[in-house]
Amino acid sequence: MGHLKFSGCGTALVTPFKDNGGAVDYDAMGKLVDRQMSAGIHFLVPLGTTGETPCLTSVEKIKLLQVTKEHATCPIVVGGGTNSLAQTIESMRLLEPFGLDAFLIVVPYYNKPTQKGLYEYFKAVSQETDKDIILYNVPGRTGANLEAETTLRLAEIDNIVAIKEASGRYGQISQVIRNKPDNFSVLSGNDDETLSLMATGADGVISVASNVDPQRMVQLVEALKVDNMAEARQLHYRLMPLFKNCFVESNPIPAKAALAQLGLCENSLRLPLVPATPDTEQLMKETLKDLEL
Repeated sequence: MGHLKFSGCGTALVTPFKDNGGAVDYDAMGKLVDRQMSAGIHFLVPLGTTGETPCLTSVEKIKLLQVTKEHATCPIVVGGGTNSLAQTIESMRLLEPFGLDAFLIVVPYYNKPTQKGLYEYFKAVSQETDKDIILYNVPGRTGANLEAETTLRLAEIDNIVAIKEASGRYGQISQVIRNKPDNFSVLSGNDDETLSLMATGADGVISVASNVDPQRMVQLVEALKVDNMAEARQLHYRLMPLFKNCFVESNPIPAKAALAQLGLCENSLRLPLVPATPDTEQLMKETLKDLEL
């Protein structure tokens, strides 16, 4: 198969629930995807951490992917990683028939693997699918960091085509950008690092903030693609409060509060996550007002 070059802004989609988290709101999911398409988003990432995927059933995952596919006109990257090779392969085989373009595979969490273990794990995953694979490094959640040398070794594997880097380690990420193959993409995993990473060679971002303000996030990455730093800086600082406030509580709690205030979905999550505190609700209301949304 031909491999995609992932760049621009991809939205890590929330999963809308209703009935206090008792059911997935598939109608709201379709409307969220429609809004992303209207904003010109470059690709979508359902079933990731932001989508509360560990709390979804297999049937719900398939239906969410189907709804996303029905409404999207851009590439779809699906979260498929676990902390078990067998379960990750099972997850990929469950979802692969439903029209996705790539898998986002997180560094196995809790196990704390060595770099050799990480290399062998991702290599084994890559051999189980002909779909593109995007690595996801987020040591703050997983407890293990995918080091630059390991990322660069994995980048030589044919269908490992990108990394979502949310380590916050600028030197490490710069080492990957400097030494990676031309056809391998580096994507920021933190909204507030989009400008600094793209200004030094990264290809885009997988964004939480673009759930709330997809249009400005698209404008930000498109300005950065053409080195329009004046516009990019202006957009970065306009969006900085949103970047910060989306993480005052665990993601996606603040983002869902904002989406509910915009009337796009219910403010409903599944345990162990609970809706935003009144202080966060007020903070997101002020953030939306400042952005004139």
